[in-house]
Amino acid sequence: MNSPLPERAARRCHNAINPLHSAHYFSPDLGTEMAGIGIEDRNAAYFGARAAAMGAVGAGTVTATFYNFNHELVARHVPAVWRIAPPETVLAARARAVDATLHRLLGKEALASKEMTEAASLALRATEACSRTARPLYAAHADLPVPEEPHLAYWHAATLLREHRGDGHLAVLLNAELDPLEALVTHTATGKGMSPRWVLGTRGWSRQDWDAATERLRSRGLLDGEGELTDAGTALRRDLETETDRLDRAPYEHLGAAGVERLTELAAGFLGAAVAAGAFPAGMIGKN
Repeated sequence: MNSPLPERAARRCHNAINPLHSAHYFSPDLGTEMAGIGIEDRNAAYFGARAAAMGAVGAGTVTATFYNFNHELVARHVPAVWRIAPPETVLAARARAVDATLHRLLGKEALASKEMTEAASLALRATEACSRTARPLYAAHADLPVPEEPHLAYWHAATLLREHRGDGHLAVLLNAELDPLEALVTHTATGKGMSPRWVLGTRGWSRQDWDAATERLRSRGLLDGEGELTDAGTALRRDLETETDRLDRAPYEHLGAAGVERLTELAAGFLGAAVAAGAFPAGMIGKN
């Protein structure tokens, strides 16, 4: 029987695993591979790469499952992206981009290491306890085959764990009555979310949209006049993460305390190397 997990151990593990999954979205390799199949627009490449596991879905499905994008931005690229390249072609391009990205960030030796094989085994074991129910992005990716190469198997497992938690988090946001932009504004106000400049440059929202969301949050007592979280806003963000942890506990409880600790250690090592290699753009995270 697995021993109980220490408090927030699952969240620490997720926070070590998730960014390495996300690195390919910022990688020039994704742009190269997508352009190679005819998808040259950056937004179309992102929507296509992340949504392709669900099949040739429409804009409504992407907006619903991605949550924090302006629907008008999504609709400019979906379903048009599938007329350029079908989902199976996009998935193959994404896999090539991930492979190239991990080789560039971590190096061939790390990808062939016993630590990578161990990390893949632990992460895949955790996914055995994930649930498809009411988790569309996770469920779509769970239907994809597990790659044979350990580094791609690790990335695949990281994708499953990321989308499993993310799908649950959307339910928590809905329950808190935070619309997509309000969720982004409150996350940015914690200092741990994307900067306003980055949100406005990638999510399809305008400064007027941002200001209107900020005013709605002030009227609820969640932000003060300076745009900082009030005590109520801080408590809400804390409760959002705690409830998300609760909905996402199964895979980490299945792995057990020792497995979670080891996976966190391994994942943190890979993530640190990727960050040092320039995996993420400067200025992406912060309040300003």
